[in-house]
Amino acid sequence: MRKLILSGLLIGSLGWSISANAQSDYPTLTQINQRLQKIGTNASAELSSLTKTEGGKDIWVLKIGTGEVDNKPAIAVVGGAEGFHVTSVELALQFAEKLVSEHVDALETTTFYVFPNMSPDAYAQYHDALKYERRGNAVSVDHDRDGTAGDNGYTDLDGNGMITWMRVEDPMGEYVISKDDDRVMVKADRSKGEAGTHSLYRESKDDDHDGKFAEDLTEGIAFNKSLTYKFPVFEPLAGDIPVAQKESRALLDYLFDQWNIFAFVTFSPANNLSSPLKYNAGDARKRIVTSILEKDQALNAMVSGVYNETISEKPYQQTNQGTDGDFFQWAYFHFGRLSFGTPGYWTPEFKSKSNSDANYLAWADSLGWEGVYTPWKEIQHPDFPGKKVEVGGINPFVKANAPFDQVGEIAEEHTDFILKLAEMQPKLEIHNVKVEDIGNGLTRISADLFNNSPIPTHSQMGERSRWLRKVRVDLQAPADRIVSGDKIQLIDVIGAYDKVELSWIVKGKEDVSVKAGASHAGFTQSTFKL
Repeated sequence: MRKLILSGLLIGSLGWSISANAQSDYPTLTQINQRLQKIGTNASAELSSLTKTEGGKDIWVLKIGTGEVDNKPAIAVVGGAEGFHVTSVELALQFAEKLVSEHVDALETTTFYVFPNMSPDAYAQYHDALKYERRGNAVSVDHDRDGTAGDNGYTDLDGNGMITWMRVEDPMGEYVISKDDDRVMVKADRSKGEAGTHSLYRESKDDDHDGKFAEDLTEGIAFNKSLTYKFPVFEPLAGDIPVAQKESRALLDYLFDQWNIFAFVTFSPANNLSSPLKYNAGDARKRIVTSILEKDQALNAMVSGVYNETISEKPYQQTNQGTDGDFFQWAYFHFGRLSFGTPGYWTPEFKSKSNSDANYLAWADSLGWEGVYTPWKEIQHPDFPGKKVEVGGINPFVKANAPFDQVGEIAEEHTDFILKLAEMQPKLEIHNVKVEDIGNGLTRISADLFNNSPIPTHSQMGERSRWLRKVRVDLQAPADRIVSGDKIQLIDVIGAYDKVELSWIVKGKEDVSVKAGASHAGFTQSTFKL
């Protein structure tokens, strides 16, 4: 998508590695499937197709682990939440590849579920003849509810094979040419008395003659706008009912059977890793909770610190911490798990330009990149007779996605982060065992069930939602031998580096055992010698 003109010295100074044999661009869906099939041949990986989209494309999941994979704490890694975010798919895919080839030791304690691409219909647009940042799947949808589906989408007005922008001279418009960079359009600052000079639209025509542009795209529902948390009713790309698409329904059905997931890492525009979510007491007390809970905010801050220590690129303009109907928020608010999101890549700060487009172009200019921008070109537009209309702007995909030759290093760092998160998972242990003969054939057994982890067994949201399974303590002895204490005890939560005291009185001299845990927190067991 972009061409890089740099000297070997500059490439070396930036720490990039460019191999002559390396793939030069993001893979096609066929290439992704081939790589997934190769991972699936590994003894520790199981590849399954959850469903096929309306466009006939597989929604894949890799279950990666060893031993009793369903009874180990697990992390789910999700890519392709947004179809235009092709970097996210590659990050998830490379994580899986590195996991089975370089980090098999991590599988001894943790299971990983990798969903590399939740938007394959939209992802395919990256390699199509007409390139634009697509979000929706292949379902036919009448977005503007005029009785005809997809009758007013994008139009390649300048014939360059890409959908960019069109600006129309308009004294009542909301936009002006940026003072930082005349290639960029910004909103007029009304608070400073600034008048607009242009209207701005995606490159299109008013094919259905309703006075609107590109409001009825020839694409369906966006996965990342159609989940249940804050479902954006009646908005384009959301659909009429949440989780009504094949891919979203198949994913959630699968997840509701995976009780061992304690955390999600979603590669998407939402980012609570560069900066943690903020707790709001009022929103947290609402019947429908719209704020991260207080204890979970502290966990988010701790994990965010680990992320920023691991990832070399410092955050810049990372303000998106979730949008209505997205997966990242669903995983926390409606599934009760710890949920972490990051785009994995962003444009670094360059010359302190406050506008993100101007910052991106200045940075791209400094690196000698070509193919990232289409110069504004005047065209004759049938819907704006007598008005000056120009087409141009930043090209699709280039701003949201890393140059492909950088992705290997980004994937390496994010693999390190996910493995550090795995090391922090809940870890149950039994300590301070005491076995006391109290006479009359009775024995008192006491022990501490300890969570040797900086993460509690349950998120505060998970504990509140009552969806996660509780920690179960099972004294493996016949009920008629238990004089005091419960044969089965359920514990709501064991905090970080916290303990629960256990005690029983049993009769008889045969040894007894205890097993404690939950699939998302792991299990531990011990035998008491009587």
